[in-house]
Amino acid sequence: MQLLLLHLDDALELQPDFVRACKFAGACQYADKATGKAVRLWSKQKALSELSRNIVRNTPAAGKDPQLCFMGSGDFHHVTALLLDGALERQSVAATLIHFDNHPDWVTFNGGMHCGSWVNSALANRNIQKVITIGVCSRDLRSPERKGANLHWLGEGKLELYPYEHPPSRVLAEYGSGASYRQEKGALHWKSISEIGEENFIDRMLSRIRTEAVYVTIDKDVLAAEDAVTNWDQGRMRLPYLLALISEIGNRHRIIGADVIGDYSVPTYGGNFQTRLLKRAEIFIDQPHIRAKAEAIRNINSAANHALLEVLAEYMA
Repeated sequence: MQLLLLHLDDALELQPDFVRACKFAGACQYADKATGKAVRLWSKQKALSELSRNIVRNTPAAGKDPQLCFMGSGDFHHVTALLLDGALERQSVAATLIHFDNHPDWVTFNGGMHCGSWVNSALANRNIQKVITIGVCSRDLRSPERKGANLHWLGEGKLELYPYEHPPSRVLAEYGSGASYRQEKGALHWKSISEIGEENFIDRMLSRIRTEAVYVTIDKDVLAAEDAVTNWDQGRMRLPYLLALISEIGNRHRIIGADVIGDYSVPTYGGNFQTRLLKRAEIFIDQPHIRAKAEAIRNINSAANHALLEVLAEYMA
């Protein structure tokens, strides 16, 4: 396994004990905070492509080894699309993307990629057989079409979404029934983890993975506030359950790559005045104000990262 710390903000640097543990485990590190400011929240494709090339140029070749990347704030979740493409290119296999998140990241975004749109890019990769999104509790599922959701993936069966908890979601079009929902009277009725039961959901999830290879992406905002401090509103999943899900996946499938995001960092943006203003306006509307003290943020996020590193390293060795 190749362990990579990708410093696009200062989130990981604020966890020196975790960085030391990663260095002891042989991690390579790449820092590009200038590009991080430019691509944070959303970016033109040109800047993302340049970032992808720089990561490849400045990190050892992974070869056939799986790569595990920790990369700071959830504002960078669209970078997962770059890491996923690299993993699939190296492995040349059909794979299932397992996506742990409090948000579905499925909106339509023209002219580039948004941290809330990158799942569309993943589904466009011919080697991705399916995306399974797990743990959503956010308002994104309320009237999703009105919020830009690209729901046709649900109808095609290439996307399955299992909220942790969520009421039925009103929709404008008919999508029929799916493995992760049913549609009645203009609403999607989600098959949530709380409804299925945590233990039963493990079997349900495993039955839906039809490929030997999987890629795992974890946005820590899927976790309850006791287990993570993030830039976004958070879900209700607890860390031990997330670790159990990863272990069950690793026991039965080959993890060809993984990444972890969702550590809090103060948002800073590059680009022109209009871009910075638009991004500031978006986070003012969408991101909660964080009241936790710096020491508490560091301790909570570092503890989760240590636990995630331990379990992922076990199954990606």
